[in-house]
Amino acid sequence: MNRRNFLRSSIAAGIGAALPASQVYAAMQALTTPYSDIAGVTGAGAEVVMSQAAVQELSDSLRGNLLLPGNAGYEKARLLLNKSFDKHPALVVQPTGAADIQQAVNFARENELLLAVKCGGHSHSGKSSCDGGMQIDLSTFRHARADRTSRTAWVAGGSLLGELDRESMALGLVTTAGTVSHTGVGGLTLGGGFGRVGRRFGLALDNVKSVDIVTADGQLRRVSAEENEDLYWGVRGGGGNFGVATSFEFALHPMQRQVIAGDILFPLSLAREFLHFYGEFCHTAPDELYCDAMLVSPDGSPDGLCGVHVCYSGPADKADSVLAPIRKLGKPLVDSVAAIDYVELQRLWDNTDPRVGGEYFKAGFVNEIPGSLADNIVDGFETDARNGLTLYFQHSGGAIGRIAPEATAFPHRRSIGGMFIALTWPENADPAEHIDYVRSYWKTLETSTDGYYTNDTGDEPQAMINANYQVNFERLLQLKNKYDPTNLFRLNANIKPTA
Repeated sequence: MNRRNFLRSSIAAGIGAALPASQVYAAMQALTTPYSDIAGVTGAGAEVVMSQAAVQELSDSLRGNLLLPGNAGYEKARLLLNKSFDKHPALVVQPTGAADIQQAVNFARENELLLAVKCGGHSHSGKSSCDGGMQIDLSTFRHARADRTSRTAWVAGGSLLGELDRESMALGLVTTAGTVSHTGVGGLTLGGGFGRVGRRFGLALDNVKSVDIVTADGQLRRVSAEENEDLYWGVRGGGGNFGVATSFEFALHPMQRQVIAGDILFPLSLAREFLHFYGEFCHTAPDELYCDAMLVSPDGSPDGLCGVHVCYSGPADKADSVLAPIRKLGKPLVDSVAAIDYVELQRLWDNTDPRVGGEYFKAGFVNEIPGSLADNIVDGFETDARNGLTLYFQHSGGAIGRIAPEATAFPHRRSIGGMFIALTWPENADPAEHIDYVRSYWKTLETSTDGYYTNDTGDEPQAMINANYQVNFERLLQLKNKYDPTNLFRLNANIKPTA
């Protein structure tokens, strides 16, 4: 960092401490002054130069911040939870409202900039940051409000799931909102939105009543069953392909705060028997039961573990009978199932999310767990040198599966769950060996999958991405051609326009 940037960063830190929060943005804006033209990268990978005057004009047009390399806050904004990604945008916009997002999108389009959008920073493939382009960091645009009478929540585009849970559950209401409270609402919802009450109330996107979204032309559009109906269909499963969501309106459902939840874990030696059981049990479980299966490498336990994480939101006096088939497998090494506040449960995994370190990830939906798949899972699950290895199934079905694949852009309604391999390692370790293992292991399992969750997309071939949208691809392609013909929004499970 040169002396000028060091001084500006120090001044910014002092201002941030001295001023009320409402005045920090205005003060920071004055400090974000470009001192030269800025080199960047287009979406197509070509070099582009943004004039000092144009960047200054963008900065002046924002109520929020424009951050350049060296500015206070730039380093925090650009980084994601997965520390494997270390990307450096040419500029970062931190909006405080939809108008700022419109200004940023217009600037990116006019300069043909590579554009990334960051909400919670959970992107497994690093697509919420970029090298040389613009990052729109929504961390300064958060708010959630719930209403008991209409059973509705309104959520700003940069909000985290914990804010939605907290405000809605205070009124005895809930909607499906993931399993980690610091996940961004936007990314989760636009791609699907699984969670602990999804089998009872549907995916997050199934509960979306409306979305306000800035499309590639810079327009702010409200999409719902009554307005821009085509785009309303497309954003519910089309991910970030069509724009930046600035607000969501969610339907809420009555539910008691206290649920029955926890883990029931057995020795890993029972993994084969356990998987055969789970393949049957997950089909017959009531909608009120969310039941994830897992195999965990030793990592502090003698031999590794297998078992389930459960959340039962039905009548408490029925929980024991619902969970009885699981406990009949044998004497658990761990049985932590107990009554717990739902909002507390939703925060339980916040500090154990593996994306805070180096990680490689593979995932796909499964419609059943035949014996051959269970055998391949157990046979390939290494425990000796893979202390950060987990294979798990995220339970779906129930209300999720009772919606037609064509009703929303999300087509994967037949699955009993998503199957995931996650392998983590220390920051200073060489990832190559770990990545090679996961890829090799996944090849033995992939033939049993039926597509994958677009929120967990990596760098799959274009043909695989297209095929993953299944019966909805052609309709989504028409929408992409209509609303984003230049593919401004490409850092996602991208639908490449043909217009």
